[in-house]
Amino acid sequence: MTEEPDKPKRRSKVRERADEIKPYLCKNLIAVLEDPHDIRNIGTVIRNVNALGVEKAYVVDPKGALPDDWHDMREKHSLSKTSVSAIKWSFIKRFDSTEACLTHLEKNRFISIVTSPHVKGMRNEVLDEVDYTIYTKLAVWFGNEARGISDEAVKRSAMCVSIPMFGTIESLNLGTTSGIVLYEITKQRREYQKKYKWRNKRGEKSDDYLKELDISDR
Repeated sequence: MTEEPDKPKRRSKVRERADEIKPYLCKNLIAVLEDPHDIRNIGTVIRNVNALGVEKAYVVDPKGALPDDWHDMREKHSLSKTSVSAIKWSFIKRFDSTEACLTHLEKNRFISIVTSPHVKGMRNEVLDEVDYTIYTKLAVWFGNEARGISDEAVKRSAMCVSIPMFGTIESLNLGTTSGIVLYEITKQRREYQKKYKWRNKRGEKSDDYLKELDISDR
């Protein structure tokens, strides 16, 4: 009796979806969570990161709440549950300190911006009034739920970005804030990537901006 050849395995719908959305991923865009108080909020932000097409997420975790290895994070129930399994399809990197994360980003020529209310002496901008396509490599920082962003992260960032609010309550939780901010940034960068597919286009624009800020060698 002749054996039938093995049929090729059918790819899962999730894997097929992952392949379909690759062209829409915002390359060289990282969301950074600085010392989040509640691990459930990490899962919520990772869900936003994945849904909006942010390439990576970094977590500054001085308390050691997360495993060092991304593969171990994927198995952590508290993260998988709140992210609705998005962590299994998102790249997450953990850092022990703000300094370590900033050094890593700057070594790889990423420019940081922070989400924060007005900070004296800093460049302060409203979210939808900024052109986020001028940065070749961009890291967007979100601070602790209670304390906000650290002075060190603010000092080493290009600007502070705030969400315009018009209600009696002028604060949003971490999940909502990250969703609003990342939506605006990914929308701009995705449109730019679609328009300019040649990598050097954005690079020239970004290099000019770095010279203007005089932070290219930071």
